[in-house]
Amino acid sequence: MVTVIQRVQHAEVSVDGVSVGRIGRGLLALVAVEQGDAEAQAERLAERILGYRVFPDTEDRMNLSVADIAGELLLVSQFTLAADTRKGARPSFTPAAAPEVGHRLFEHFVDAVRKRHPRVATGRFGADMQVGLVNDGPVTFILRVPPAS
Repeated sequence: MVTVIQRVQHAEVSVDGVSVGRIGRGLLALVAVEQGDAEAQAERLAERILGYRVFPDTEDRMNLSVADIAGELLLVSQFTLAADTRKGARPSFTPAAAPEVGHRLFEHFVDAVRKRHPRVATGRFGADMQVGLVNDGPVTFILRVPPAS
């Protein structure tokens, strides 16, 4: 699984002009499921996102996680992150999991995060979503939990 996390002051995702998920200070995570991923990758990614230290401590160093600050999480599925962009002028989506597998594992990931953290919002899997955010910093990272071999 691969994710782009962004430290945000606030973020929101809408479908057909209707807000389906909104957070204040925390992390926006755009998440893709790759071929070969399983529940183990979803669980590990949940741990990594919740423990990744991207928020400033009293000395303005990135030493605090979203869990440490009791921040919020907005989790949005984005299969395009799994694209192979190494050649040509058009991405190949063959590395992405099939939609039914992606949906199942994304939901498993969301459940794994919710079991560990109380403040979680989501987008809508497979929908045409509009995502708005105020990136704080800006601070953006790519996290990857490789598929099982």
